[in-house]
Amino acid sequence: MSPPTGYLRAVEARPAERPNLAGSTLFVVSATLGSALLGFLREVVNARYYGTRWEMDTFLVAAMIPTILFGVFNGALVSALVPTFSYYLAHDQEEEAWRLANTILNGLFIVLTTCAVLGYIFAPVFVPIIAHRSFPPGQMGVAIHMTRWLMPSIIAVSLAGVVSAVLNAYHRFRAASLVGIAINVVTIGTVILLYHKYGIFALVLGTTLGLIAQLLVQLPSLIAIGKYRLILDLRHPGLRRVWMFLGPIVVGSAAGQAALFFDRYFASTLTPGYIAGMNYASKLVNFPQQVFAAAIATVIFPALASSFAQANRAGIRRDLTIGLRMVNLITIPSMFVLIMLAHPIVQTLFERGTFQASATQLTAGLMPYGAIGLVALAANVVLARSCFACGQISWTVAISIFTVMINVILSLVWLPTLGAIGLLLANSISQSIQAVLLLGLVWWVVRGVDWRALWISTGKILFCSAVMVATVHWIQALGVNPPTMVARAWFLFGELSIAAAAFVAAARIVNVQELSLAFSLIIQKFARALPSPPENREAPIA
Repeated sequence: MSPPTGYLRAVEARPAERPNLAGSTLFVVSATLGSALLGFLREVVNARYYGTRWEMDTFLVAAMIPTILFGVFNGALVSALVPTFSYYLAHDQEEEAWRLANTILNGLFIVLTTCAVLGYIFAPVFVPIIAHRSFPPGQMGVAIHMTRWLMPSIIAVSLAGVVSAVLNAYHRFRAASLVGIAINVVTIGTVILLYHKYGIFALVLGTTLGLIAQLLVQLPSLIAIGKYRLILDLRHPGLRRVWMFLGPIVVGSAAGQAALFFDRYFASTLTPGYIAGMNYASKLVNFPQQVFAAAIATVIFPALASSFAQANRAGIRRDLTIGLRMVNLITIPSMFVLIMLAHPIVQTLFERGTFQASATQLTAGLMPYGAIGLVALAANVVLARSCFACGQISWTVAISIFTVMINVILSLVWLPTLGAIGLLLANSISQSIQAVLLLGLVWWVVRGVDWRALWISTGKILFCSAVMVATVHWIQALGVNPPTMVARAWFLFGELSIAAAAFVAAARIVNVQELSLAFSLIIQKFARALPSPPENREAPIA
Protein backbone atom coordinates (compact mmCIF):
# COMPACT_ATOMS: atom_id res chain seq x y z
CA MET A 1 0.00 0.00 0.00
CA SER A 2 1.36 3.41 -0.91
CA PRO A 3 2.03 5.81 1.95
CA PRO A 4 -0.36 8.71 2.54
CA THR A 5 0.46 12.18 1.26
CA GLY A 6 3.00 13.97 3.39
CA TYR A 7 4.39 10.79 4.95
CA LEU A 8 8.16 10.52 4.66
CA ARG A 9 10.22 7.41 4.29
CA ALA A 10 13.81 6.74 3.33
CA VAL A 11 14.17 6.13 -0.39
CA GLU A 12 15.26 2.58 -1.01
CA ALA A 13 17.22 1.46 -4.02
CA ARG A 14 18.62 -1.88 -5.13
CA PRO A 15 22.25 -1.81 -4.23
CA ALA A 16 24.57 -4.06 -6.10
CA GLU A 17 26.39 -6.67 -4.09
CA ARG A 18 29.55 -5.28 -2.59
CA PRO A 19 32.35 -7.22 -0.96
CA ASN A 20 33.37 -6.34 2.61
CA LEU A 21 30.58 -3.79 2.90
CA ALA A 22 31.01 -3.09 6.62
CA GLY A 23 34.71 -2.34 6.29
CA SER A 24 34.21 -0.19 3.20
CA THR A 25 31.41 1.74 4.87
CA LEU A 26 33.48 2.64 7.93
CA PHE A 27 36.44 3.58 5.76
CA VAL A 28 34.40 5.74 3.35
CA VAL A 29 32.62 7.53 6.21
CA SER A 30 35.92 8.25 7.96
CA ALA A 31 37.62 9.39 4.74
CA THR A 32 34.71 11.64 3.75
CA LEU A 33 34.54 13.35 7.11
CA GLY A 34 38.33 13.58 7.26
CA SER A 35 38.46 15.16 3.82
CA ALA A 36 35.80 17.73 4.74
CA LEU A 37 37.62 18.71 7.95
CA LEU A 38 40.98 18.87 6.22
CA GLY A 39 39.48 20.98 3.45
CA PHE A 40 38.37 23.48 6.07
CA LEU A 41 41.78 23.32 7.71
CA ARG A 42 43.40 24.05 4.35
CA GLU A 43 41.38 27.26 4.05
CA VAL A 44 42.34 28.19 7.62
CA VAL A 45 46.04 27.63 6.80
CA ASN A 46 45.76 29.62 3.58
CA ALA A 47 44.12 32.47 5.47
CA ARG A 48 46.79 32.31 8.18
CA TYR A 49 49.69 32.66 5.75
CA TYR A 50 48.22 34.59 2.81
CA GLY A 51 45.04 36.31 4.00
CA THR A 52 43.51 38.55 1.32
CA ARG A 53 46.82 39.86 0.00
CA TRP A 54 47.45 40.35 -3.71
CA GLU A 55 49.44 37.11 -3.83
CA MET A 56 46.31 35.10 -2.94
CA ASP A 57 44.29 36.96 -5.57
CA THR A 58 47.00 36.13 -8.08
CA PHE A 59 46.98 32.44 -7.19
CA LEU A 60 43.20 32.20 -7.56
CA VAL A 61 43.43 33.73 -11.04
CA ALA A 62 46.32 31.44 -12.02
CA ALA A 63 44.36 28.40 -10.86
CA MET A 64 41.53 29.20 -13.27
CA ILE A 65 42.91 27.26 -16.25
CA PRO A 66 43.39 23.95 -14.38
CA THR A 67 40.04 24.51 -12.63
CA ILE A 68 38.15 25.08 -15.88
CA LEU A 69 39.77 22.19 -17.71
CA PHE A 70 39.11 19.91 -14.73
CA GLY A 71 35.47 20.91 -14.51
CA VAL A 72 34.70 20.67 -18.21
CA PHE A 73 36.67 17.67 -19.42
CA ASN A 74 37.23 15.50 -16.38
CA GLY A 75 33.75 15.76 -14.88
CA ALA A 76 32.09 15.30 -18.26
CA LEU A 77 34.34 12.43 -19.30
CA VAL A 78 33.79 10.54 -16.04
CA SER A 79 30.02 11.01 -16.32
CA ALA A 80 30.14 9.63 -19.90
CA LEU A 81 32.55 6.77 -19.15
CA VAL A 82 30.75 5.28 -16.15
CA PRO A 83 27.56 4.07 -17.93
CA THR A 84 29.51 2.73 -20.92
CA PHE A 85 32.12 0.94 -18.83
CA SER A 86 29.39 -0.48 -16.55
CA TYR A 87 27.43 -1.66 -19.61
CA TYR A 88 30.30 -3.85 -20.76
CA LEU A 89 30.84 -5.24 -17.26
CA ALA A 90 27.13 -6.02 -16.89
CA HIS A 91 27.24 -7.99 -20.14
CA ASP A 92 30.31 -10.01 -19.11
CA GLN A 93 32.58 -8.19 -21.54
CA GLU A 94 35.30 -7.25 -19.10
CA GLU A 95 38.08 -7.30 -21.68
CA GLU A 96 36.16 -4.91 -23.91
CA ALA A 97 35.44 -2.67 -20.94
CA TRP A 98 39.12 -2.49 -20.11
CA ARG A 99 40.13 -1.99 -23.71
CA LEU A 100 37.86 1.07 -23.69
CA ALA A 101 39.13 2.29 -20.31
CA ASN A 102 42.77 1.85 -21.34
CA THR A 103 42.13 3.73 -24.58
CA ILE A 104 40.58 6.64 -22.69
CA LEU A 105 43.31 6.68 -20.03
CA ASN A 106 46.14 6.57 -22.55
CA GLY A 107 44.46 8.94 -25.00
CA LEU A 108 43.68 11.37 -22.20
CA PHE A 109 47.29 11.30 -21.06
CA ILE A 110 48.50 12.18 -24.57
CA VAL A 111 45.93 14.92 -25.13
CA LEU A 112 46.30 16.54 -21.71
CA THR A 113 50.09 16.38 -21.80
CA THR A 114 49.89 18.27 -25.08
CA CYS A 115 47.47 20.77 -23.49
CA ALA A 116 49.80 21.22 -20.51
CA VAL A 117 52.79 21.89 -22.76
CA LEU A 118 50.81 24.36 -24.87
CA GLY A 119 49.47 25.97 -21.70
CA TYR A 120 53.01 26.40 -20.42
CA ILE A 121 54.16 27.98 -23.69
CA PHE A 122 51.18 30.27 -24.22
CA ALA A 123 50.58 31.31 -20.60
CA PRO A 124 51.76 34.87 -21.37
CA VAL A 125 48.94 35.08 -23.93
CA PHE A 126 45.89 33.81 -22.04
CA VAL A 127 46.69 34.76 -18.43
CA PRO A 128 46.35 38.54 -19.16
CA ILE A 129 42.93 37.80 -20.68
CA ILE A 130 41.75 36.01 -17.51
CA ALA A 131 43.23 38.74 -15.32
CA HIS A 132 41.45 41.40 -17.38
CA ARG A 133 44.86 43.03 -17.93
CA SER A 134 44.24 44.90 -14.66
CA PHE A 135 47.19 43.37 -12.82
CA PRO A 136 50.33 45.53 -12.76
CA PRO A 137 53.28 44.07 -14.76
CA GLY A 138 54.97 42.51 -11.72
CA GLN A 139 51.78 40.79 -10.55
CA MET A 140 50.98 39.64 -14.08
CA GLY A 141 54.41 38.02 -14.30
CA VAL A 142 53.78 36.18 -11.04
CA ALA A 143 50.38 34.98 -12.33
CA ILE A 144 51.99 33.62 -15.50
CA HIS A 145 54.68 31.86 -13.49
CA MET A 146 52.08 30.30 -11.17
CA THR A 147 50.00 29.10 -14.11
CA ARG A 148 53.01 27.32 -15.55
CA TRP A 149 53.68 25.59 -12.21
CA LEU A 150 50.07 24.36 -12.11
CA MET A 151 49.98 22.90 -15.63
CA PRO A 152 50.99 19.33 -14.62
CA SER A 153 47.94 19.20 -12.35
CA ILE A 154 45.69 19.13 -15.44
CA ILE A 155 47.05 15.70 -16.33
CA ALA A 156 47.03 14.28 -12.81
CA VAL A 157 43.53 15.41 -11.79
CA SER A 158 41.83 14.25 -14.98
CA LEU A 159 43.49 10.83 -14.89
CA ALA A 160 42.60 10.54 -11.19
CA GLY A 161 38.94 11.14 -12.03
CA VAL A 162 38.87 8.39 -14.66
CA VAL A 163 40.67 5.98 -12.33
CA SER A 164 38.09 6.76 -9.61
CA ALA A 165 35.28 5.90 -12.03
CA VAL A 166 36.89 2.57 -12.93
CA LEU A 167 37.53 1.67 -9.28
CA ASN A 168 33.96 2.57 -8.31
CA ALA A 169 32.68 0.26 -11.05
CA TYR A 170 34.61 -2.52 -9.29
CA HIS A 171 33.24 -1.38 -5.89
CA ARG A 172 36.74 -0.38 -4.74
CA PHE A 173 35.70 2.76 -2.90
CA ARG A 174 38.53 3.04 -0.39
CA ALA A 175 41.24 4.39 -2.68
CA ALA A 176 38.84 6.80 -4.41
CA SER A 177 37.67 8.13 -1.03
CA LEU A 178 41.25 9.13 -0.16
CA VAL A 179 41.67 11.70 -2.94
CA GLY A 180 40.32 14.56 -0.82
CA ILE A 181 42.62 13.68 2.06
CA ALA A 182 45.60 13.47 -0.29
CA ILE A 183 45.21 16.95 -1.77
CA ASN A 184 44.56 18.57 1.60
CA VAL A 185 47.34 16.86 3.57
CA VAL A 186 49.98 17.50 0.91
CA THR A 187 48.92 21.12 0.36
CA ILE A 188 48.74 21.94 4.07
CA GLY A 189 52.07 20.24 4.79
CA THR A 190 53.86 21.97 1.91
CA VAL A 191 52.59 25.42 2.90
CA ILE A 192 53.57 24.99 6.55
CA LEU A 193 57.03 23.61 5.75
CA LEU A 194 57.99 25.84 2.83
CA TYR A 195 56.14 29.12 3.36
CA HIS A 196 59.12 30.96 4.83
CA LYS A 197 61.29 29.91 1.89
CA TYR A 198 58.90 30.16 -1.06
CA GLY A 199 56.03 32.38 0.12
CA ILE A 200 52.94 32.07 -2.09
CA PHE A 201 54.74 29.56 -4.31
CA ALA A 202 54.61 27.10 -1.40
CA LEU A 203 50.84 27.07 -1.99
CA VAL A 204 51.31 26.68 -5.74
CA LEU A 205 53.76 23.81 -5.28
CA GLY A 206 51.63 22.20 -2.57
CA THR A 207 48.53 22.36 -4.75
CA THR A 208 50.33 20.80 -7.73
CA LEU A 209 51.85 18.02 -5.61
CA GLY A 210 48.53 17.43 -3.85
CA LEU A 211 46.68 17.00 -7.12
CA ILE A 212 49.33 14.56 -8.31
CA ALA A 213 48.95 12.71 -4.98
CA GLN A 214 45.24 12.19 -5.81
CA LEU A 215 46.32 10.01 -8.71
CA LEU A 216 49.10 8.23 -6.85
CA VAL A 217 46.90 7.06 -3.94
CA GLN A 218 44.62 5.28 -6.42
CA LEU A 219 47.23 3.65 -8.63
CA PRO A 220 47.91 0.65 -6.31
CA SER A 221 44.22 -0.36 -6.47
CA LEU A 222 44.17 0.08 -10.24
CA ILE A 223 47.34 -1.98 -10.64
CA ALA A 224 45.93 -4.67 -8.33
CA ILE A 225 43.08 -5.29 -10.76
CA GLY A 226 45.76 -6.15 -13.31
CA LYS A 227 43.92 -4.97 -16.41
CA TYR A 228 45.79 -1.83 -17.38
CA ARG A 229 47.57 -2.03 -20.75
CA LEU A 230 49.31 0.40 -23.10
CA ILE A 231 46.45 0.23 -25.61
CA LEU A 232 45.05 2.97 -27.85
CA ASP A 233 42.12 1.58 -29.86
CA LEU A 234 40.53 4.59 -31.53
CA ARG A 235 38.10 2.31 -33.38
CA HIS A 236 36.61 0.80 -30.23
CA PRO A 237 32.78 0.90 -30.55
CA GLY A 238 32.49 2.04 -26.94
CA LEU A 239 34.04 5.38 -27.88
CA ARG A 240 30.95 6.22 -29.92
CA ARG A 241 28.75 5.53 -26.88
CA VAL A 242 30.99 7.75 -24.76
CA TRP A 243 30.78 10.56 -27.31
CA MET A 244 26.96 10.30 -27.34
CA PHE A 245 26.92 10.96 -23.60
CA LEU A 246 29.79 13.43 -23.69
CA GLY A 247 28.42 16.18 -25.93
CA PRO A 248 25.61 17.64 -23.82
CA ILE A 249 27.50 17.01 -20.58
CA VAL A 250 30.51 18.98 -21.85
CA VAL A 251 28.24 21.88 -22.77
CA GLY A 252 26.60 21.82 -19.33
CA SER A 253 29.93 21.57 -17.53
CA ALA A 254 31.37 24.37 -19.65
CA ALA A 255 28.46 26.60 -18.69
CA GLY A 256 29.16 26.03 -15.01
CA GLN A 257 32.86 26.73 -15.44
CA ALA A 258 32.07 29.84 -17.46
CA ALA A 259 30.27 31.28 -14.44
CA LEU A 260 33.40 30.73 -12.34
CA PHE A 261 35.57 32.28 -15.06
CA PHE A 262 33.47 35.44 -15.27
CA ASP A 263 33.45 35.76 -11.47
CA ARG A 264 37.24 35.82 -11.38
CA TYR A 265 37.43 37.89 -14.56
CA PHE A 266 35.20 40.64 -13.17
CA ALA A 267 36.67 40.44 -9.65
CA SER A 268 40.18 40.98 -11.05
CA THR A 269 39.15 44.56 -11.85
CA LEU A 270 38.45 45.30 -8.18
CA THR A 271 40.75 46.40 -5.37
CA PRO A 272 43.31 43.70 -4.40
CA GLY A 273 41.89 41.32 -1.83
CA TYR A 274 38.38 40.94 -3.19
CA ILE A 275 39.08 37.77 -5.19
CA ALA A 276 40.45 36.08 -2.07
CA GLY A 277 37.62 37.45 0.09
CA MET A 278 34.99 36.13 -2.33
CA ASN A 279 36.76 32.77 -2.38
CA TYR A 280 36.77 32.42 1.43
CA ALA A 281 33.14 33.54 1.67
CA SER A 282 32.05 31.13 -1.08
CA LYS A 283 33.84 28.19 0.55
CA LEU A 284 31.97 28.79 3.81
CA VAL A 285 28.61 29.26 2.07
CA ASN A 286 29.01 26.18 -0.14
CA PHE A 287 30.00 23.81 2.67
CA PRO A 288 26.41 22.71 3.60
CA GLN A 289 25.59 22.14 -0.05
CA GLN A 290 28.73 20.14 -0.79
CA VAL A 291 28.34 17.85 2.20
CA PHE A 292 24.59 17.37 2.62
CA ALA A 293 22.84 18.24 -0.65
CA ALA A 294 25.21 16.07 -2.68
CA ALA A 295 24.57 13.17 -0.29
CA ILE A 296 20.80 13.58 -0.59
CA ALA A 297 20.98 13.83 -4.38
CA THR A 298 23.15 10.71 -4.57
CA VAL A 299 20.73 8.65 -2.51
CA ILE A 300 17.52 9.60 -4.31
CA PHE A 301 18.99 9.43 -7.84
CA PRO A 302 18.64 5.61 -8.26
CA ALA A 303 15.01 5.78 -7.12
CA LEU A 304 14.27 8.63 -9.54
CA ALA A 305 15.88 6.80 -12.47
CA SER A 306 14.02 3.59 -11.60
CA SER A 307 10.67 5.39 -11.31
CA PHE A 308 11.18 7.13 -14.66
CA ALA A 309 12.09 3.86 -16.36
CA GLN A 310 8.83 2.37 -15.06
CA ALA A 311 6.82 5.48 -16.06
CA ASN A 312 6.01 5.90 -12.37
CA ARG A 313 5.35 9.64 -12.24
CA ALA A 314 3.83 9.41 -8.77
CA GLY A 315 7.06 7.85 -7.52
CA ILE A 316 9.15 10.64 -9.08
CA ARG A 317 6.92 13.31 -7.54
CA ARG A 318 7.20 11.69 -4.12
CA ASP A 319 10.97 11.21 -4.22
CA LEU A 320 11.64 14.67 -5.68
CA THR A 321 9.51 16.27 -2.98
CA ILE A 322 11.41 14.37 -0.30
CA GLY A 323 14.72 15.54 -1.76
CA LEU A 324 13.64 19.19 -1.85
CA ARG A 325 12.28 19.00 1.71
CA MET A 326 15.61 17.62 2.87
CA VAL A 327 17.42 20.44 1.11
CA ASN A 328 15.21 23.02 2.82
CA LEU A 329 15.84 21.46 6.22
CA ILE A 330 19.62 21.81 5.80
CA THR A 331 19.95 25.04 3.86
CA ILE A 332 17.28 27.39 5.27
CA PRO A 333 18.66 27.40 8.84
CA SER A 334 22.22 27.35 7.45
CA MET A 335 21.45 30.45 5.40
CA PHE A 336 20.26 32.37 8.46
CA VAL A 337 23.25 31.25 10.53
CA LEU A 338 25.72 32.30 7.82
CA ILE A 339 24.06 35.71 7.53
CA MET A 340 23.74 36.43 11.26
CA LEU A 341 27.06 34.98 12.40
CA ALA A 342 29.19 35.87 9.38
CA HIS A 343 31.64 38.00 11.36
CA PRO A 344 32.26 35.61 14.30
CA ILE A 345 32.51 32.62 11.94
CA VAL A 346 35.09 34.29 9.70
CA GLN A 347 36.93 35.76 12.68
CA THR A 348 37.12 32.44 14.52
CA LEU A 349 38.15 30.37 11.51
CA PHE A 350 40.50 32.73 9.72
CA GLU A 351 41.62 35.76 11.72
CA ARG A 352 45.23 35.00 12.59
CA GLY A 353 48.61 35.65 11.03
CA THR A 354 48.29 37.52 7.75
CA PHE A 355 44.47 37.42 7.88
CA GLN A 356 43.86 40.61 9.89
CA ALA A 357 40.69 42.36 11.09
CA SER A 358 40.34 44.19 7.75
CA ALA A 359 40.26 40.85 5.90
CA THR A 360 37.63 39.60 8.36
CA GLN A 361 35.47 42.66 7.68
CA LEU A 362 35.83 42.19 3.92
CA THR A 363 35.00 38.47 3.91
CA ALA A 364 32.20 38.71 6.50
CA GLY A 365 30.68 41.62 4.59
CA LEU A 366 30.46 39.50 1.44
CA MET A 367 29.11 36.29 3.01
CA PRO A 368 25.43 37.30 3.38
CA TYR A 369 25.11 38.07 -0.32
CA GLY A 370 26.36 34.62 -1.22
CA ALA A 371 24.34 32.95 1.54
CA ILE A 372 20.98 34.15 0.21
CA GLY A 373 21.48 31.88 -2.80
CA LEU A 374 22.34 28.80 -0.72
CA VAL A 375 18.85 27.27 -0.81
CA ALA A 376 18.66 27.55 -4.60
CA LEU A 377 22.26 26.33 -5.02
CA ALA A 378 21.55 23.15 -3.08
CA ALA A 379 18.13 22.66 -4.66
CA ASN A 380 19.73 22.79 -8.10
CA VAL A 381 21.85 19.76 -7.20
CA VAL A 382 18.71 17.71 -6.54
CA LEU A 383 16.72 19.21 -9.40
CA ALA A 384 19.50 18.68 -11.96
CA ARG A 385 19.85 15.05 -10.88
CA SER A 386 16.09 14.68 -11.21
CA CYS A 387 16.13 16.12 -14.73
CA PHE A 388 18.96 13.81 -15.77
CA ALA A 389 17.11 10.85 -14.25
CA CYS A 390 14.11 11.78 -16.40
CA GLY A 391 16.25 11.97 -19.53
CA GLN A 392 15.97 15.77 -19.88
CA ILE A 393 19.66 16.38 -20.63
CA SER A 394 19.29 18.95 -23.43
CA TRP A 395 16.78 21.13 -21.58
CA THR A 396 18.84 20.97 -18.38
CA VAL A 397 21.93 22.10 -20.26
CA ALA A 398 19.97 24.88 -22.00
CA ILE A 399 18.73 26.17 -18.64
CA SER A 400 22.27 26.12 -17.30
CA ILE A 401 23.55 28.18 -20.25
CA PHE A 402 20.67 30.64 -19.92
CA THR A 403 21.31 31.24 -16.21
CA VAL A 404 25.02 31.79 -16.87
CA MET A 405 24.02 34.50 -19.35
CA ILE A 406 21.77 36.06 -16.70
CA ASN A 407 24.66 35.91 -14.22
CA VAL A 408 27.02 37.69 -16.63
CA ILE A 409 24.47 40.40 -17.46
CA LEU A 410 23.68 41.10 -13.80
CA SER A 411 27.40 41.13 -12.98
CA LEU A 412 28.05 43.72 -15.69
CA VAL A 413 25.17 45.88 -14.44
CA TRP A 414 26.06 45.73 -10.73
CA LEU A 415 29.85 45.60 -10.84
CA PRO A 416 30.40 49.37 -11.30
CA THR A 417 28.23 50.30 -8.29
CA LEU A 418 28.21 47.27 -5.98
CA GLY A 419 31.58 45.69 -6.74
CA ALA A 420 32.08 42.21 -5.26
CA ILE A 421 28.68 42.36 -3.57
CA GLY A 422 27.12 42.71 -7.01
CA LEU A 423 28.97 39.63 -8.27
CA LEU A 424 27.74 37.51 -5.36
CA LEU A 425 24.20 38.87 -5.73
CA ALA A 426 24.31 37.99 -9.43
CA ASN A 427 25.34 34.46 -8.52
CA SER A 428 22.55 34.10 -5.96
CA ILE A 429 19.83 35.46 -8.24
CA SER A 430 20.94 33.41 -11.25
CA GLN A 431 20.99 30.27 -9.07
CA SER A 432 17.46 31.08 -7.92
CA ILE A 433 16.28 31.54 -11.51
CA GLN A 434 17.87 28.22 -12.43
CA ALA A 435 16.07 26.49 -9.55
CA VAL A 436 12.69 27.88 -10.69
CA LEU A 437 13.29 26.81 -14.30
CA LEU A 438 14.49 23.32 -13.34
CA LEU A 439 11.53 22.88 -11.04
CA GLY A 440 9.26 23.92 -13.89
CA LEU A 441 10.94 21.38 -16.17
CA VAL A 442 10.46 18.56 -13.68
CA TRP A 443 6.86 19.65 -13.09
CA TRP A 444 6.24 19.44 -16.85
CA VAL A 445 7.87 16.01 -17.17
CA VAL A 446 6.15 14.32 -14.23
CA ARG A 447 2.86 16.19 -14.67
CA GLY A 448 2.84 17.89 -11.30
CA VAL A 449 4.66 18.33 -8.00
CA ASP A 450 3.35 17.73 -4.47
CA TRP A 451 3.14 21.44 -3.74
CA ARG A 452 1.02 21.05 -0.59
CA ALA A 453 3.54 18.84 1.18
CA LEU A 454 6.43 21.06 0.02
CA TRP A 455 4.84 24.33 1.20
CA ILE A 456 3.75 22.92 4.57
CA SER A 457 7.25 21.57 5.16
CA THR A 458 8.85 24.88 4.12
CA GLY A 459 6.56 26.82 6.43
CA LYS A 460 7.47 24.61 9.39
CA ILE A 461 11.19 24.94 8.69
CA LEU A 462 10.88 28.72 8.39
CA PHE A 463 9.09 28.81 11.76
CA CYS A 464 11.85 26.75 13.38
CA SER A 465 14.46 28.99 11.76
CA ALA A 466 12.69 32.04 13.20
CA VAL A 467 12.93 30.49 16.67
CA MET A 468 16.64 29.87 16.04
CA VAL A 469 17.16 33.46 14.83
CA ALA A 470 15.48 34.83 17.95
CA THR A 471 17.76 32.66 20.09
CA VAL A 472 20.87 33.95 18.32
CA HIS A 473 19.65 37.55 18.74
CA TRP A 474 19.20 36.91 22.47
CA ILE A 475 22.76 35.58 22.76
CA GLN A 476 24.18 38.50 20.80
CA ALA A 477 22.27 40.95 23.01
CA LEU A 478 24.31 39.73 25.97
CA GLY A 479 27.22 41.69 24.50
CA VAL A 480 29.86 39.02 25.16
CA ASN A 481 33.15 39.81 23.42
CA PRO A 482 35.65 36.96 23.97
CA PRO A 483 39.20 38.39 24.14
CA THR A 484 41.21 35.45 22.76
CA MET A 485 41.02 33.13 19.78
CA VAL A 486 40.33 30.08 21.98
CA ALA A 487 37.61 31.93 23.87
CA ARG A 488 36.03 33.09 20.61
CA ALA A 489 36.03 29.53 19.29
CA TRP A 490 34.34 28.15 22.42
CA PHE A 491 31.78 30.95 22.45
CA LEU A 492 30.93 30.42 18.78
CA PHE A 493 30.64 26.67 19.35
CA GLY A 494 28.30 27.29 22.27
CA GLU A 495 26.26 29.80 20.28
CA LEU A 496 25.85 27.38 17.37
CA SER A 497 24.97 24.52 19.73
CA ILE A 498 22.28 26.55 21.48
CA ALA A 499 20.89 27.76 18.15
CA ALA A 500 20.78 24.17 16.85
CA ALA A 501 19.08 22.99 20.03
CA ALA A 502 16.44 25.72 19.66
CA PHE A 503 15.82 24.69 16.05
CA VAL A 504 15.53 21.00 16.92
CA ALA A 505 13.22 21.70 19.86
CA ALA A 506 10.92 23.78 17.67
CA ALA A 507 11.06 21.10 14.98
CA ARG A 508 9.97 18.46 17.46
CA ILE A 509 7.07 20.61 18.61
CA VAL A 510 5.70 21.26 15.10
CA ASN A 511 6.56 17.71 13.94
CA VAL A 512 9.13 18.35 11.22
CA GLN A 513 9.40 14.83 9.79
CA GLU A 514 12.45 15.72 7.71
CA LEU A 515 14.57 15.97 10.86
CA SER A 516 14.72 12.21 11.42
CA LEU A 517 14.76 11.37 7.72
CA ALA A 518 17.74 13.63 6.95
CA PHE A 519 20.00 11.60 9.19
CA SER A 520 18.83 8.29 7.75
CA LEU A 521 19.28 9.50 4.16
CA ILE A 522 22.88 10.61 4.75
CA ILE A 523 23.72 7.42 6.65
CA GLN A 524 22.09 5.43 3.83
CA LYS A 525 24.52 6.97 1.36
CA PHE A 526 27.50 5.90 3.41
CA ALA A 527 25.99 2.52 4.30
CA ARG A 528 25.68 1.74 0.62
CA ALA A 529 29.15 3.22 -0.04
CA LEU A 530 27.77 5.41 -2.79
CA PRO A 531 30.31 7.71 -4.46
CA SER A 532 29.43 11.36 -4.94
CA PRO A 533 28.04 12.17 -8.38
CA PRO A 534 30.90 12.94 -10.80
CA GLU A 535 29.23 16.11 -12.02
CA ASN A 536 29.23 17.46 -8.46
CA ARG A 537 32.93 16.98 -7.89
CA GLU A 538 34.81 20.23 -7.62
CA ALA A 539 38.29 20.98 -8.74
CA PRO A 540 40.12 20.99 -5.40
CA ILE A 541 42.30 23.93 -6.39
CA ALA A 542 40.60 27.20 -5.53
